[in-house]
Amino acid sequence: MVNNKKIFDYLSGFLTEHRKKIFYRVIANRTRHLTVVLEDIYQPQNASAVLRSCDCFGIQDVHVIENQNEYKINPDVALGAQKWLNLYRYNNTAVDNTKVCFQHLKAQGYKIIATTPHQSDITINDLPVNEKTAIVFGQELRGLSQNSIAMADGFVRIPMYGFTESFNISVSAAIVLKILTDKIRSEKIRWQLSQEEQKEILLQWTRKSIKKVELIEKNFLDQVNKK
Repeated sequence: MVNNKKIFDYLSGFLTEHRKKIFYRVIANRTRHLTVVLEDIYQPQNASAVLRSCDCFGIQDVHVIENQNEYKINPDVALGAQKWLNLYRYNNTAVDNTKVCFQHLKAQGYKIIATTPHQSDITINDLPVNEKTAIVFGQELRGLSQNSIAMADGFVRIPMYGFTESFNISVSAAIVLKILTDKIRSEKIRWQLSQEEQKEILLQWTRKSIKKVELIEKNFLDQVNKK
């Protein structure tokens, strides 16, 4: 039986040293302690900008709820960020995808925090980060659904001092992620990926970086199995 480490060790030989150094630098700063949830985002530029921010701030997983709107990516905005993230989409027409997503995250130990200025909330600066946290952002016009608000474990807002009630969602996500990723890195929290998670994601990235990787990997496995 060939494990993922052996496959990665072989496939990584097709990467340049420069690419491998980038992979190891980035994986060391990836986290699943924080994750992002997007509910019914419909503008591709916003959807893509959030993915770009997640990649830049080291968030590995993004959960996309599609109850009403299909999640579309604008490649000119995302700049390939989606290639390096794990994107989980909840788009079953027969169920409440918000409920399914939240139940899935809670089963993994996440506390669900909704971003809305209309509830009993705290500022994002005051949000504790000692627990695994999923930050939920809502649709551009109406914000979060009533279901997501009802099922959330807490609420946060970004302090604002002007006449406008809220930021654009992509701006909100960038501000929130900047504050929270700084907090987890400054406190004594085990926010890094486990060794197994790192190996799994490194293999995933490597496969996406090599042309005709399916054929190369198949030939390698065939050679190993003949021995």
